[in-house]
Amino acid sequence: MKHEYPIVLKGLNHWFGTGDIRKQAIFHLDMSLPQGSFTVLMGPSGSGKTTVLTLVGALRAVEEGSVRLMGTELHAADEAVLRWARRQIGFIFQAHNLHESLTATQNVMMGAMVHSGVADAPARAAARHALDLVGLSHRLDYLPEKLSGGQKQRVAVARALVGNPSIILADEPTAALDKDSAAEVVDLLVRLGRERGTTTLMVTHDNRILERADQIMTLEDGRLVKTETSRSP
Repeated sequence: MKHEYPIVLKGLNHWFGTGDIRKQAIFHLDMSLPQGSFTVLMGPSGSGKTTVLTLVGALRAVEEGSVRLMGTELHAADEAVLRWARRQIGFIFQAHNLHESLTATQNVMMGAMVHSGVADAPARAAARHALDLVGLSHRLDYLPEKLSGGQKQRVAVARALVGNPSIILADEPTAALDKDSAAEVVDLLVRLGRERGTTTLMVTHDNRILERADQIMTLEDGRLVKTETSRSP
């Protein structure tokens, strides 16, 4: 089922630590991401960007406020709901985390088998399709050492996409890439939003990609201080 706003945060607060060392990290955060949008979350180190990503991704418990993913509330959700939520998401990180002894196809197959629980043959077909989507159909059987930095990250994107997720959460995926490779990854995520309705939230410090975003949100000390639209239709 499609949702107009697959990611909705309302009054989100979060703390780290307990007792005298308990410190608030996120303050009264409200955020709504339209379906198919590409949103960039910026801010200095320690501003809470990755914390927001882990809360949205059901990797950290929601303590106070609301996080709704595809219309489902994550605050006080049981483990079955949290597992369901994680299956709606493809995760991409700065480090591509590819297995060096596995080919591009095999790396993506692992994502299919873990994410969707499919068997070997369907996983291989899904992996090849995902690699074709990211423009790597000519590198299916290449080991990571034979791929460029941009190609490795595109394999990581394919691995995130192989379960056909509704949402992509990306943490600094272009930080280690040159300008052209970073543009390739971002353009792919933008295209997925337009063609498949995939909603992307990317944490980044990379000013090179801002013009491609639908909206740019800035966090400072756990507070949302600015929201602006960027990309033209």
